[in-house]
Amino acid sequence: MLTGTDERKRVLLAVGSFLLPLFVWCLVSYVPFIWHPKVEVTVPGGIDYFQVGMLVDKPQFDDEVAYAREQNLALPAGKPANPIYLPAPHEVAQAFYTGFTKMPVQKDAPWLHESLWHSIQIIFWGFLISSIIGVPLGILAGTYASFGRLTEPFIEFFRYLPAPAFGALAVAVLGIYDGPKIAIIVIGTLFQQVLIVANTTRKLEVTIVEAARTLGTRGVKLLTKVVVPGILPDLYRDQRILLGWAWTYLIVAELIGTSSGITFYITQQARYQNFDNVYAAIMIIGIIGFGTDLILARFGRRLFPWDRSQDRR
Repeated sequence: MLTGTDERKRVLLAVGSFLLPLFVWCLVSYVPFIWHPKVEVTVPGGIDYFQVGMLVDKPQFDDEVAYAREQNLALPAGKPANPIYLPAPHEVAQAFYTGFTKMPVQKDAPWLHESLWHSIQIIFWGFLISSIIGVPLGILAGTYASFGRLTEPFIEFFRYLPAPAFGALAVAVLGIYDGPKIAIIVIGTLFQQVLIVANTTRKLEVTIVEAARTLGTRGVKLLTKVVVPGILPDLYRDQRILLGWAWTYLIVAELIGTSSGITFYITQQARYQNFDNVYAAIMIIGIIGFGTDLILARFGRRLFPWDRSQDRR
């Protein structure tokens, strides 16, 4: 059990793991001499194509200043800036707010919350289908050696096949809407899930299973009364990890068929060079995924208070 001091230390380290990269990001964004390879034009001067707010490479800006000086033109002025694809933290923070409160500039473009909700549904159904199939198969493969030898070689082979490679086939079979997207998440997580659950099942103490068999426990009763209760904490932890894998397949999955969800929002914003919105949308994915895992971890500690490994997180 963690003491109060250990708990505070853990929280401080967790907060620090986020503050450190944020600090580096702030340095790169706000301290001019650290990087800032561009110049943001504040005064166009005598250079015809310069406009206020325009980003220009430093060598190009210096050349134009030298040219204006030679030609006795009004000198342009500017301030150090980063490329458009690296917005400052405060710009991304503002994009978090405006993404949910301000109507999209592009006509018929979805709101950020609409895109997020659509993606969450894709993740939910894909992972649910994967778990309904993968968890029972994994438990059977881990409990019965003959079943494992029959199924695992093919599953080992199939898990090395990249899920996105099945995109065209999924579209041909399931259409262009959400079906193939869900299928890609299922393919990306199912086969990994079977192997991980099977390995977790094999870690159950052999003496427990043998004792149950000696007492006459067989078939479904062996699985439901002995195996599943014995591996439940580890199985729960496996599902948390695999859910994170499902999120990693989301962007690829949503590019298949019709563009939709948070991926469509990101690509649309990038097309119009609204990179603050792009960063905000990407971070929202991380926030939702990380937040979900924290909730599941806390719920797991309540479900399995005897499992000390839950306290190490």
